[in-house]
Amino acid sequence: MMINTVILSWVTFVYFLSSIFYILKLVTGKQLPGIIATYISLFGIIVQTIALILRWIESYKLGIGHAPLSNLYESLIFFAWVIVLLYLIIEWRIKSRKLGAFIIPFAFIAMAFASFSPNVKSRIQPLIPALQSNWLISHVISSFLGYAAFTIAFGLALMYFLKGDERKRKNGFFSRILPSKDILDELAYQSIVMGFIFLTLGIITGSVWAYSAWGSYWSWDPKETWSLITWLIYATILHSRFVRGWRGKRMAILSMIGFASVLFTYFGVNYLPGLHSYF
Repeated sequence: MMINTVILSWVTFVYFLSSIFYILKLVTGKQLPGIIATYISLFGIIVQTIALILRWIESYKLGIGHAPLSNLYESLIFFAWVIVLLYLIIEWRIKSRKLGAFIIPFAFIAMAFASFSPNVKSRIQPLIPALQSNWLISHVISSFLGYAAFTIAFGLALMYFLKGDERKRKNGFFSRILPSKDILDELAYQSIVMGFIFLTLGIITGSVWAYSAWGSYWSWDPKETWSLITWLIYATILHSRFVRGWRGKRMAILSMIGFASVLFTYFGVNYLPGLHSYF
């Protein structure tokens, strides 16, 4: 087993530990667990970055040099990395750690699935001809920035429903400890806007890449089709917000539907025959 794979396996436990401390911060309301969780997450993303760089260097040593973004294992690792990065930026921006209990666990799940699933191969593999393109990095990075932003929006939508009715005198546990619904709704909206922009860039770069690889900008491949469906769902969400003024519960429901489409676009289409079946 290569050293980068060993490091990444340990990072899985780092994000698990971070998730525990974020949950402790949310439940107890004390600052110390949250501070510890933030530093653990920072440590995890730094170590993960080093491991990704080592994996990139190792691929050149094997004579098949390419960015570590080319198969399911590497995409899951990068997915987790982007989730943590975006979350830490949001945490720094809003000066609140309550969101960590609902977002960092997604990074842990992605890392755990990559590191311990028998169906995910961690070895560095040579690129198939279609992947041997300079568009690989731009397409994958933009797409997964979009996926990560939608994941954060889903976590915020989940928090919105757990928040319950703020108008009731006898509020439940989550109603007392979670941010207000207005804050959660606005943060989810901002995450969806960011995700939509990056997904759009991912589709555009993917189309250009497809033309250079297969001679066609669009082939109605299952991955392409479901990427378009996902794009249309989030376009509908933004349209509903801008034109019809939808907020709150309706937006949270649509965000969950959109995230289900993201998951199918990412995982489900891998079981369908198509040009992207290598992922």
